[in-house]
Amino acid sequence: MERTLILLKPDAVERRLCGRILTRIEDKGLKLVGAKLLKVTPELSRQHYAEHVSKPFYPQLEAFITAGPVLALCVEGPEAVRVMRELMGKTNGRDSAPGTIRGDYGLSRQMNLIHGSDSVESAAREMAIYFRPEELIDYPLSLGSWMFADDEVK
Repeated sequence: MERTLILLKPDAVERRLCGRILTRIEDKGLKLVGAKLLKVTPELSRQHYAEHVSKPFYPQLEAFITAGPVLALCVEGPEAVRVMRELMGKTNGRDSAPGTIRGDYGLSRQMNLIHGSDSVESAAREMAIYFRPEELIDYPLSLGSWMFADDEVK
């Protein structure tokens, strides 16, 4: 099983899309193991986007991610990182396929509604930024055996 960090960005919160997006994540079969609503500070933004801080677009990125609350989620499932990246769609909503979150709800490259970790390593680093270990909850899904076969999870 993999875990990944998902952020529903300020535009998703402001547009009141959190419930719809969370429903799509759960409908896909991923399990919610952590959630919190928070305001990203400039310091938290620099920690999260450390690899982008020196890039010319970073000030605009920081202004956007700190502009309003975000809903931070940790989701779990087989290949959760890849599955979520495909569910989200391409970064630019105009280029995202219908049926993806960004393809159905977005038209912007920057106001792109959702962040998802791009690798298992990034997921571990990013989850530690937003969640303490005790804030992530392990629990069995009563319908788990109907979601995927035992040999599909590692």
